[in-house]
Amino acid sequence: MIIPHQQLSSEALQGLIEEFITREGTDYGAVEVSLAQKLDQVKRQLDRGNVVIVFDPASESVSILTKHDAKLMTSNE
Repeated sequence: MIIPHQQLSSEALQGLIEEFITREGTDYGAVEVSLAQKLDQVKRQLDRGNVVIVFDPASESVSILTKHDAKLMTSNE
């Protein structure tokens, strides 16, 4: 189920994006990117519709997925 990010409070959205960004642990990219920059990048992707927030009722979990991956996931439900 896709959840429009506009329906979340700013605090909930911030927490979700921070959890998503830090989920994988250490960033091994060639250029150091601050948490604030990463937050801004994900917010812009949400605004553009490139990524969406998805709730999975089976696992009762929330994640951020590309629009393409979200369509694949929701079509299998």
